[in-house]
Amino acid sequence: MIGCRFMWKSEDLQGFFPVRSECQSDVPRTRFKSRVGKTLSRRRWHAAFTKDGHLDMERVLRRIQRGGIHPSIKGEVWEFLLGGYDPDSTFDERTKLRNHRREQYYAWKEECQKMVPLIGSGKFVTMAIVAEDGQPLEESSADNQEWLVKTAVTDKRVLQWMLVLSQIGLDVIRTDRYLCFYESESNQARLWDVLAIYTWLNPDIGYVQGMNDICSPMIILLEDEADAFWCFERAMRRLRENFRTTATSMGVQTQLGMLSQVIKTVDPRLHQHLEDLDGGEYLFAIRMLMVLFRREFSFLDALYLWEVTRPHGHFVMMWAMEYNPNNFSSYEKPENGTKQDPRLLKQYGKFERKYIKSGQNEQHHNTLAVFVVASVLETKNKRLLKEAKGLDDVVQILGGIAGNLDARKACKEALKIHEKFLRKANKQ
Repeated sequence: MIGCRFMWKSEDLQGFFPVRSECQSDVPRTRFKSRVGKTLSRRRWHAAFTKDGHLDMERVLRRIQRGGIHPSIKGEVWEFLLGGYDPDSTFDERTKLRNHRREQYYAWKEECQKMVPLIGSGKFVTMAIVAEDGQPLEESSADNQEWLVKTAVTDKRVLQWMLVLSQIGLDVIRTDRYLCFYESESNQARLWDVLAIYTWLNPDIGYVQGMNDICSPMIILLEDEADAFWCFERAMRRLRENFRTTATSMGVQTQLGMLSQVIKTVDPRLHQHLEDLDGGEYLFAIRMLMVLFRREFSFLDALYLWEVTRPHGHFVMMWAMEYNPNNFSSYEKPENGTKQDPRLLKQYGKFERKYIKSGQNEQHHNTLAVFVVASVLETKNKRLLKEAKGLDDVVQILGGIAGNLDARKACKEALKIHEKFLRKANKQ
């Protein structure tokens, strides 16, 4: 790509996601380095499969715990960690399922294309294509979109979907704009297509700003658009409640409540200070929780943050830490339920394993994210206590961390806070 500088040294992982030359000075470099002999490499990944394709997930998780996932196989591994494929399936079974999913995705895409021909064209919209009452817009109001709604839209679901397509487009052009990958309009259009189709299929959630930040890595990591869609779809099964907002509640309200309880327990002085500033509901942390810190860390560090925490000197994937071998069957055959088999305990992530052993079955996905936010607040403890005289100051102080945090240290601190919280909570 013009203007892109590729660096393929093993110790410089930034080379896998090159930055536009004009943005080099503004984009912080990743602090993560590939650890030879510890990071899950392509060779180690392939060696974890039997001849017919069964995956030794316990072996993979152990390897990931030591050094994370190499960027070259990140997408493939994510498909398993997010419950897209059953580790106990064969190569042939997965090929059959992958082909079926691709056919399904492109059928949905064709359905959307009939309503909005720009989908799949390599183009996308950033301006409204229809008025809120469903009436066509004047041509001057849809300049350079190469396609216009010709007749009134009367179907409420179609209208609701069409009205949000321009907002998706506006978010797409802001998404990871410093990466060479998105110099290509066709790559931006792939992101728009996936988000548009997901929105059409999920009218109960619709599209909410921030979904673009979750979807972007899937578009970059997985070559086939359909595979990227299904990876995003699986991720959203874990995250969708973050984006659900009603007139009386926000999707992340439960996590904000937990964050409040954590800080109150581990750092009562800071919690009281935030309470005095009328910030005890921790609304300033919404973005961090909703999009899993994509705005607070560099691109690579954010991906590692999704994956890596470091308890007791060992790397543990955030998703691997919450990995449940029953995810696949619960997604594909929800009517069968998800009985916990004690023989599979070693295949669970460490964080998930604690809940299984304790008999706790409540939904706790993304609990780790709460402790990472807590670790971020603790890094700014002194400044918050000394300088924050109002909520605007809190937002400004936390805003200054964007792109300047060490994700590895944040993860390490998050696990310490988790242990501290459990100790103190048990004493109460």
